[in-house]
Order: sequence, then structure tokens, then C-alpha cells
Amino acid sequence: MSTTTQPGRQTGKAAASGWIGSALEYYDFFIYAQAAALVFPAIFFDKSDPRMAVIGALGTYVVGYVARPIGAFVLGSWGDKHGRKNVLVLCMLLMGVSTFFVALLPTYEQVGFLAPALLITLRLIQGFAVAGEISGASSMIMEYAPLGRRGFFGSFTLQGTQAGQIFAALVILPLAHFLSPEAFQSWGWRIPFLLSAFVVLAGYIIRKRVDETPAFREEVKEGEIAETPIAQAFKYSGKQMFLVFCMALTNIVAVTTSVFGATYATNKGYGVGMHTDVYLWIPILSNLLAVIAIPYVGNLSDKIGRRPCIMVGAVGAGALSFPYLWAVSTQNVVLAILLALVMWGLVYQGYNAVFPAYYPEQFPTKTRVTGMAISQNMGTVASSAMAIAFAAIVPPGTAQGTIILTVGAITFGITLIAAAAAYFSPETSRIPSDQLGEPGATPLPEAEYQRLRLEAIAAHKAERAAA
Repeated sequence: MSTTTQPGRQTGKAAASGWIGSALEYYDFFIYAQAAALVFPAIFFDKSDPRMAVIGALGTYVVGYVARPIGAFVLGSWGDKHGRKNVLVLCMLLMGVSTFFVALLPTYEQVGFLAPALLITLRLIQGFAVAGEISGASSMIMEYAPLGRRGFFGSFTLQGTQAGQIFAALVILPLAHFLSPEAFQSWGWRIPFLLSAFVVLAGYIIRKRVDETPAFREEVKEGEIAETPIAQAFKYSGKQMFLVFCMALTNIVAVTTSVFGATYATNKGYGVGMHTDVYLWIPILSNLLAVIAIPYVGNLSDKIGRRPCIMVGAVGAGALSFPYLWAVSTQNVVLAILLALVMWGLVYQGYNAVFPAYYPEQFPTKTRVTGMAISQNMGTVASSAMAIAFAAIVPPGTAQGTIILTVGAITFGITLIAAAAAYFSPETSRIPSDQLGEPGATPLPEAEYQRLRLEAIAAHKAERAAA
């Protein structure tokens, strides 16, 4: 594939495909998390045991993460054997249909234990499908994007994740606020799940119109499709998979902020007592800022390289967890929001905006989706499990200072590991697309690379103006 290919309509379609798929994924993530906490214990489980109902409802949320590693192995391999477009259409249908059917589920009072069994089944399908989404979308966008613009176009995958959470908040928060508790619990909570059908339809139409990538078509033409992508990925790219796994642990920042942070701020046992409605604005405002920042950071990674952005983003966000948790502990809402905006909305995006280009760049075409899917999902699952570890290490009743220092130190330590992994990974921004993931790949000279990057930018602007 030529290194000077200019971005065309297919590049834009691929970016839109990745954006809407990620938006659906995190739209589902947000509405499911809220419903699991607010509604599911009362309608899908036995009301006579409220404690077990809460544990069961949150357990259905967790099983989505349990299914991710399985989905990563199956769908990653599928994407490398059958094509990026093929796996993305499959992921979209699986995610969309399973999300939609949650809205149609009967309650515990209607069908007994069948209700939670069906809920768990649908959640497993969602988690399975999500595992192939970002890796497939990132690989497709990266393989279409011209040299010098892979970081910019790749960033739209993660911009979609932040936008999806905003869309979900705009749907579910007004419903929870304006409907009576009885109406919301009876039928109001089902509306966000039903609305996912429109996102699925739009995403399906876009993805069907995107052609398979030139890189994959070339693999097919030359008969180089991997027969066993999983085995080949571990055999030839095992080091890269381990490094991507470590870098993906940067997700601990989001866990500290939005998962443990929410419990710490609002759970009475911790003694902070921040109002739930107030705390919900922290991720919403941070995501709004992230949506704006992400394409600029992606473009910056094309200018200065991927590694500096990821290293600064990981370590900077990890260090800011200390003052952020302190601000929450003092109930200083303004300071907590400001620190969240800086930590999550800006600094963390140094990692978040760049990994959709950087991770697939670590692997050759024949095992690209597999390598990224397995390592990135395993890192995400490992870091997400820290929410449970935090609750066990610093349970309610622990001194505030101990909570801040312990959770902050663990978060910062993990981001240091992620930054070290980025340091020991190859810089890929200047490597031609047909050499990515290959031993001994030679980056283009800086001057030639910058010339090609500026030409690609000019061509993209001209195409947009013509459209």
C-alpha cells in the first residue's frame, strides 16, 4: 500500500464507522451502569432480599467485562481472517440487538429466575461484542488513513466513546429527574435501551458502505491471511502484546475517577456525602471537554510522535489523582470539577486519543486486530477490576488521608508502568503503513515525513471544501 495515499471518502467513512460504533458502546455502558444501580435490583431480582438484589444487579454489569477476553480472542481472530468490515458489522449487530432486547425483558415478578438469567445472557453478548469493536474500528481507520494523519483519524474512535456517554446522560438524566420514581422504574428506564435501535441502524448503514481496507485486500490477494491469528500473534508479536497490555492499564485513571470516585464521593460509609446529582456532572463535563480535545491531541501525536503523548498523558493523569481525591474528600465541588476537567478531560486524553492509532500500529496486518483486541481488552479488564480492589483495600470507615494516599499511589504507580511500556515500545508515527509491526521497520526521515503529512492535510482540506 502506498505511503502517499491521500485521505478519501473511504477514510471519512471508516472514521465515522469507528466513531458511531464507539458511541453506541459507551452509550450502552452508561445507561446499563445507571440502570444496574437504580432499577435492576428492584425489577429483575427477588425484592425480599435487597442486599442480594443489589449484588446480583451489579454482578450482571461485571459479567460484561468477564466476556471481553473471550470476545477478544474470537472476534480479533475473526477480523484478521474475514476482514475488518466483516467483524465491525457483526459487532454492531450483536451490541445493538442485545441492548435493544434489554428493554423488552420481563421482570422477576412476571417470570421469576428467568428474568435475571435473560439479563445476564444479554450482558454476556454485549461484553463479547464490545471486545472486537475498538480493535476492529481502530485497525480499519489506521489502514485507510494516510501517513502523517493516522493519529488524527484514529482519535475519532475514542471521541465516539466520550460522545456516547454524553448522549446517554442527555437521555437518562432527564427521564430520572422528571418522571416519578414509579414511572421511571416501571417503563421510563426502558426508553434509553429502545433508542439504541436508531444508533444501530445508522451505524449498520455506514459500515455496510465502507469498503474493506486496501491492506487486508492485499493480504487476501497474496494469500497471506493468517490461518491461526491467535497463535501467530503470540508467537511473533508477544512482546508487543505485553507492552500494549501494560499501556492499557492507564484505564485505571477512568476507574479511579468515575467508578471508585463515584462510590467514594456519594457512599455514606465513606463520610464524604457529596450529592449524587452533583457528582454525575463530573464525568459529563469532563467528557464534553474530552470530545473537543481528542482530535487536537490525535493531530499532535502526528506532529511529535505517539510515545510522548501517551507517556505524559498517563503519568500526568496518575499524579493528578492525589489532588482530585483530596478535593472530593473535602466536598470542594468546584475544585473537584476543575481537577477532573484537567485530569480526565485534558491530560488523560494524551493517552486516550492516541492509543487507537498506536496500538494497531504495533502489529502487522495479518494479526493486527487479534493482537490489539487481546492485549487491550485484557489490560482494560485488569484495570477495571481495581475498582473492587480499591473497595477491599480501603473500605468504608478508612481514614480519609489513608484513602487518598493509598488509591492515589496505586493509580500513579500503575500509570508509571504504562508510561514505561510506552517508552520501550517503538515510535510508529513515521513508519510507512506497509512496514508496521515488521522487525527492522525504518521510519521515514523527519523532513520527508513532515512534507507528506502537510500534503495529506492539504488534500483533506481540499476534499472537504469540494464536498
